[in-house]
Amino acid sequence: MKKNLLATAALAAFATLAATSAHAQSSVTLYGVIDAGINYANNAARTSGSDSLWKYDDGVVQGSRWGIKGTEDLGGGLKAIFTLENGVNSGNGTLGQGGAEFGRQAFVGLAKNDVGSLTFGRQYSFSTDYLSGNYSIGGQTVAGNYAYHINDVDQLTSSRINNAVKFSSASFYGVTFGAMYGFSNQAGAFAGAPNTTVGTTTVAGSSRAYSFGLNYKAGPFGIGAAYDIHYPGAATPAFSTNLANIATGGAKDLRTFGVGANYTLGSATIFGLWTNTRFEPITGASLKLNAFDIGGKYAFTSALTAGLGYSYNGPDGQLQGPLAPD
Repeated sequence: MKKNLLATAALAAFATLAATSAHAQSSVTLYGVIDAGINYANNAARTSGSDSLWKYDDGVVQGSRWGIKGTEDLGGGLKAIFTLENGVNSGNGTLGQGGAEFGRQAFVGLAKNDVGSLTFGRQYSFSTDYLSGNYSIGGQTVAGNYAYHINDVDQLTSSRINNAVKFSSASFYGVTFGAMYGFSNQAGAFAGAPNTTVGTTTVAGSSRAYSFGLNYKAGPFGIGAAYDIHYPGAATPAFSTNLANIATGGAKDLRTFGVGANYTLGSATIFGLWTNTRFEPITGASLKLNAFDIGGKYAFTSALTAGLGYSYNGPDGQLQGPLAPD
């Protein structure tokens, strides 16, 4: 009897050890956010009567979503990773991102300690990775989505690229960097192609994209930059930017460049960001837009933080003629 008890105890201990070991080697996490509020706008429409509006607003600070992500330890510091993330509207239950399944993120890849990660799928550009959360008013304060630039023209929050191969480095003495390429997946259009107009018919082009980023963080100081190039006309789901309201003739190129920095002084943080967005339409005038953020925040306690920021968005002087290719 004692031998049986000892054997049972040993088997139980071994099973517990094995389960603990397996848990340490792999993990799957189910997560989600529901973000909603009541919004009042005093000038919601240009009408002859009252144009004030009360409405239920989904995604006040950040977009509502649910997702699943996981890792599997392959040994030697190498692990397999994946993320599937679905946007939802809490007000009516519909899918976000134009109704796309896992429209926020959907990728799989490999990551290695002290090197970085190589991932494949629908992924954020480095404008989102490096600039949005670190240096913008929307990312640094609870103002969230209300504080990002009008129509997200500089793609700080919604620059998701389809069919993308992305490398993101580990930190090397505070420096991280990365590059990605989104394939057009259209025959004969490896480098991408704009929408074209044949008579009165618009023919969709291909939506290839590039993104590059560099960030440095050491102690209280951080600085980062990102550069993205898109052919947004054929992107599915469609880009959040309402191109028709910004440039005529359909957008051939959407190029964004941004630089941001922040500095922490005890409980206070100051930050700033500049982005330059250029639209090069198929026909009509090109347009450049500049956006500036500057602000600060102070943590009174670990649970209470106040912030203040100023943002400017506007065209770069005037509409410009067609730009020379570069």
